[in-house]
Amino acid sequence: MTVREKISLDAGDIRILRELQRDSSRPVAEIAKAVNMSQTPCWRRIKRLKEAGVIKATVALLDREALGLDFVSYAFVKLSLPSRANMETFDRMIQGWPEVVFCERVTGAVDYMIKVVVEDMRAYDEFLRFRLLDSELVSDVQSRIVVSTAKDSTELPLRED
Repeated sequence: MTVREKISLDAGDIRILRELQRDSSRPVAEIAKAVNMSQTPCWRRIKRLKEAGVIKATVALLDREALGLDFVSYAFVKLSLPSRANMETFDRMIQGWPEVVFCERVTGAVDYMIKVVVEDMRAYDEFLRFRLLDSELVSDVQSRIVVSTAKDSTELPLRED
């Protein structure tokens, strides 16, 4: 069941979600003003969106470079045998790897695309050797090192239907 099946989103909900995606640390009064709504109905809508699972979490977006995490790479991982059991094992395994900030199962010549964020090339080499390539589940890894970032957003494209 999708979120849209669980809850009906109207234009007011979409406007609130857009504002929250931009900066969820703002007071409800400020968000309400931005979406042309009074504070109490805005608060109720936010509460309903949280309870329905539309809003999964409220987090702080950190500046990775300010934290010394200057190296980003996408690793395209091919499993030795892409069975359901191996995929489930790999999915669980990467949950314990803090360097992996993003992982999706994909179609094509590889099975997974993972985004790895570490301090430098040495740290990435260690990640490859002692995590990915050390696993019997993995048969091949192809890396694409990020040289610059044109866009980095967590905002989802929301349309008012």
